[in-house]
Amino acid sequence: MLLALLLSAVAGCSPPTILERIEQEKVLHVVTLTAPGIYYQERGQEAGLEFELAQRFADSLGVELRLEVAHNLAELYERLDQGHTHLAAAGLPINEQLRNRYRVGPHYLHTRPVVIYRGGTKRPHSVEDLLGRSITVIAGSHHDYRLQSMAETLPELSWEARDDIDDAELLHRVNEGSLDIALIDSNQLAINKVYYPMVREAFKVDSHMPIAWLFPAGEDNSLMRKARQFHRQIQQDGTFAQLEERYFGHLDRLDYVGARTFVKHLENRLPRYRETFQAAAEAHDLDWRLTAAIGYQESHWRPEAVSPTGVRGIMMLTQSTAKFMGVEDRVDATASIWGGTRYFKRMQGIIPDRITEPDRTWFALAAYNVGYGHLEDARRLTQAGGKDPDKWMHVKQFLPLLAQQKWYSQTRYGYARGWEPVIYVQNIRRYYDVLTWMNPDQDPSGTLAGEVESPLQEEQQPTDPLPLNNQQPGLPASDIHTLPWAL
Repeated sequence: MLLALLLSAVAGCSPPTILERIEQEKVLHVVTLTAPGIYYQERGQEAGLEFELAQRFADSLGVELRLEVAHNLAELYERLDQGHTHLAAAGLPINEQLRNRYRVGPHYLHTRPVVIYRGGTKRPHSVEDLLGRSITVIAGSHHDYRLQSMAETLPELSWEARDDIDDAELLHRVNEGSLDIALIDSNQLAINKVYYPMVREAFKVDSHMPIAWLFPAGEDNSLMRKARQFHRQIQQDGTFAQLEERYFGHLDRLDYVGARTFVKHLENRLPRYRETFQAAAEAHDLDWRLTAAIGYQESHWRPEAVSPTGVRGIMMLTQSTAKFMGVEDRVDATASIWGGTRYFKRMQGIIPDRITEPDRTWFALAAYNVGYGHLEDARRLTQAGGKDPDKWMHVKQFLPLLAQQKWYSQTRYGYARGWEPVIYVQNIRRYYDVLTWMNPDQDPSGTLAGEVESPLQEEQQPTDPLPLNNQQPGLPASDIHTLPWAL
């Protein structure tokens, strides 16, 4: 009896778990790194996939998120080693060294190490081709450890590991030619390569590596278990897919040639029209960089542009749209920009109010390209297919079906080249990224600074037509607008 009381007393005095301490203190401490797609600030707002995940995790715990930005990997690992943070969320690829050093949380993405070099120099095709080349990596990164492993069988292999450099700096220096060879993660290359058009991928090293959160080794598993539950939930309810779409859903739409051409046109064409884009966008409460991106996608900023179907000008307006927007001369650059801006604003205005950003903007862009009627047809197909007609990540799967007779025969507005608006939106998102990067000090109205919406994981399209008479709440008939100028 006495022993039982003693054991009960001891159990009652056991220290709280890390999760209990967080819930008591009402604060979750997270360390991260600044990098595109991971964590950054845009127009004074925090953004990035890791920030979004950490914020949602803190919200799920009912506590405040306190984010600390480490200057480099060494500092991030030091915070974990000293127990000065609850977890690290920094897009970290997991290798054996990290598994042995920390507790590894749930995996949610994958990446691959890639060797990069500058176009115009000799391309290496294998690890053996790296012998005698000047190689640079980030100190303490998994690339550093991988080269150490390679050197065991290739002792001639040499490299420089630096702690004063990050992925963006590696890319910049390879791009300008001050570095010869570097190793970087494939996802960071995909995000950044449009800004560094001379950077080339030589070859991939090893297989895919999981990306995960890290937890200090000395703590119990209570917080990590909660993190696993959180990640399972956001995978199941579609939240993670929306986040993935927002940050990575458009990265494959600008190749080397397109990037080089775009950068050239930024320098020698955009300056002539920039003030007009700014004035028209400001008058319509839009981000001028978005309307400029539309103009580039439409015409490469050529006022005399004309398509085989007769659309003309910088914003490529049809005759009927130009007339409706009050544009008398479609090849007049100023008139075209103002008319196209008004038209895009009108497309935004007829998107159902319940659709939030950034989906609202993606839908408006698609309507600008293919017509609102065809967009609504695709949304109905999306709903009939059991997906969300208010999410671009779902609707873009069904738009290409409008080119297939067995699908468009079921729709109100019939055939459309439905793959075109999908590519159109992806291209504009990429151009907008570059314009935002090159014009960071602007203070637009925040067209895209909203919610989330991916494509790193492949989604299946339906294989058989579905009846459209099973309309569900959420896509009321009142959302259908008959707009002759938009069809």
